Amino acid sequence: MPLVATEFTPWSALAGGVLIGLSSVMLMLFFGRIAGIIGVVARAVSAVAVPAIDRNWRIAFIVGLFAAPLTVMAITGSPVEQTVSDNLPLMAFAGLLVGFGTALGFGCTSGHGVCGLARLSRRSMVSVAVFMGAAIATVYILRHATGVL
Repeated sequence: MPLVATEFTPWSALAGGVLIGLSSVMLMLFFGRIAGIIGVVARAVSAVAVPAIDRNWRIAFIVGLFAAPLTVMAITGSPVEQTVSDNLPLMAFAGLLVGFGTALGFGCTSGHGVCGLARLSRRSMVSVAVFMGAAIATVYILRHATGVL
């Protein structure tokens, strides 16, 4: 896999963070729900009966996740840049690890990192510290110790 340089883009990162925070606040304000992707998707596709109003906003949220990059592509005329590996077995293994981690931590990065920290949740503080530490260690090992990245 070729080395991909990561550009420093503070304004687009700030704009993205503001939009994520705004959407989380709106979801809490209008529906009293936390914008954790795992919880949103799990209840949207759950076989257990979920009230229509609860299921509808979750489906709209998921559609928005897919529509956002398509909207950016339509506006800019260029594809959204991704630095994701094209190694399918590696990506499948990574996805399984993410799923295991979210189940183990009772939530994902968005739920704990955006909503949990804003609510000063101790569990989210611990979860964010653990997954940030794991991410830093993983990147360091893969980039500097093995040279994979």
